[in-house]
Amino acid sequence: MRSAVAVSALLALSLLVASPFTAPPAAAQDVAPGTRFQVRPDALPKPYATDAVANQSETVARTDAMRPQVPKGMTATLFATGLSGPRQILVLPDRSILVSEPEAGRISRLVAPSPPARARAMPFLTGLDQPYGMTLRRDALVIADLDGLWRVPWAAGDAKAQAKPQRITPEGAFDGGNGHHSRNVIWDPASDRFFVSIGSRSNIAEEAAPRATIQVFAADGSGGRTYASGLRNPVGLALQPGTGRLYTVVNERDGLGNGLVPDYLTAVRENGFYGWPYSYLGQNPQPDLADKQPDLVKSAIVPDLLFESHSAPLDLVFYNGSMFPDWRGDALVTLHGSWNRADPIGYMVVRVPFRDGKPQGGYEALATGFRVNKGDGAAQVWGRPAGIAVLPDGSILVSDDEGGTLWRLAKAAD
Repeated sequence: MRSAVAVSALLALSLLVASPFTAPPAAAQDVAPGTRFQVRPDALPKPYATDAVANQSETVARTDAMRPQVPKGMTATLFATGLSGPRQILVLPDRSILVSEPEAGRISRLVAPSPPARARAMPFLTGLDQPYGMTLRRDALVIADLDGLWRVPWAAGDAKAQAKPQRITPEGAFDGGNGHHSRNVIWDPASDRFFVSIGSRSNIAEEAAPRATIQVFAADGSGGRTYASGLRNPVGLALQPGTGRLYTVVNERDGLGNGLVPDYLTAVRENGFYGWPYSYLGQNPQPDLADKQPDLVKSAIVPDLLFESHSAPLDLVFYNGSMFPDWRGDALVTLHGSWNRADPIGYMVVRVPFRDGKPQGGYEALATGFRVNKGDGAAQVWGRPAGIAVLPDGSILVSDDEGGTLWRLAKAAD
């Protein structure tokens, strides 16, 4: 294990220490696997301490030398190619795998091959409006798109949907498109309810629910209400094994400088308020907005774990497999990568260690190498981590929506 480093949200004062990493020049990267980070909420810069920079990544064609870099004792194997912007991954009881492709309006099905063969993707369901989240409730697949929750009957071995999807939520329940358009969903078997994450329309502005909230619905799609608010763009959702607590990862606001605002992972409290747009990370005031809702600002919850600003966490899963027993109970998170800071950050999969059911306070780079250059300026990337799931054998599957690939992270053979 490499020595820990504290990475404050203020870039100019950040210290990042990594063990030497050797790779072909075309696959050089800025962060080595095993690098540790800790972002402290008491070490934040002031708003506008640096200029807000538009610094979009640039896509490069992937060569054979370009693949995720993982710690010693692990391997990263190409699992599937040719997908169209793959995002969420759902592993079904029959061991088949569903992958959402929102921009294509499609859910694809993959059957896990015998190594080294790659999985082949075939259309499972088409015709939805940017389908994103998927969850299985007993014998029904439930999918979230811009228009609502859709239910499709499912049985083991189904190569494609056997019926047309039926919308179970009222029209307009998700407020359509515009702004953040990911709609994730998870079924909670303990309460027989669906949780749905809905992002804001804007970067920083007052907006009515359901925007910037997590909504909760009964099993039949009725009774929708706000479960938690002040969440600018919550995307990934997961239920913690053993406790059943709902966790999410949130993309915070842009435009306040390189070091603001850190994205985060947090347990979600029912009726909790998490700041947006009036404050951030608790009671830190948003300029020109905090004085409009002082009581809400006072009630704002400090999230459990911070990521470096603009890292863009998209998905999380609690590791429950047997391949890496030391990780059981830890959270694995995909960081899609920044666009709003001078020095690019993210573009990796990280592990968040938990102890006694809570994050310990930092996170560790697990799979890096999606970025092939270093330093300031545009990040040159062949891929961007998006979705993540644990396969039945305990290996980890990661989707890359930039290159249209899926990668399997596993223990290396002895």
